[in-house]
Amino acid sequence: MRVIAGRAKGHRLKGLPHARAVARRRPAGARPTSDLVRGAIFSALAAMGADVSRVLDLYAGSGALGIEALSRGAGRCDFVERERVCCRLIRENLELAGLTERGRVYCMAVERAVERLRGPYALVVADPPYEEANVFIVLERIGASTLVGPGSVLVLEHSARRDPPDSLGPLRCVWRRAYGDSAVSIYREGAGA
Repeated sequence: MRVIAGRAKGHRLKGLPHARAVARRRPAGARPTSDLVRGAIFSALAAMGADVSRVLDLYAGSGALGIEALSRGAGRCDFVERERVCCRLIRENLELAGLTERGRVYCMAVERAVERLRGPYALVVADPPYEEANVFIVLERIGASTLVGPGSVLVLEHSARRDPPDSLGPLRCVWRRAYGDSAVSIYREGAGA
């Protein structure tokens, strides 16, 4: 896995370990966002003129999505991940990419981010485990919270076999594509599907 564009282009990132701590909540087949999907996400964001100045990476895993945003010019990125082994991995990957000073890691459940973090974020990226039961409820809360504001964009990577809602709070789905088993839905405030 590598950073595919920007300041840290080409830097190799460490992938998710298959440790016991991770296996409890992320199946052994946990998949990082592929280079193809990351490239498609950021191409779509650029095409829609999305602001990526302040980023929130939810269910961050290895931190690849947030690090890609930082490499492409984001000023700051907050990473939220509940597994301590992954939090250490995100910090290591930030250091490998030379982006430590622009990232902050919060080792907590995404559900707690609504109360703990201060928005608004220009871009929220979420790559939850595909079988996470309450993910749409949590993202609905985030969409309706102060973590997003006018012009905010939320990117959700999900299973291509699972249909996400057309809206998350005031955010409406404006773009959806499938890439094999993975799919990406992009939401924006006040936009039509």
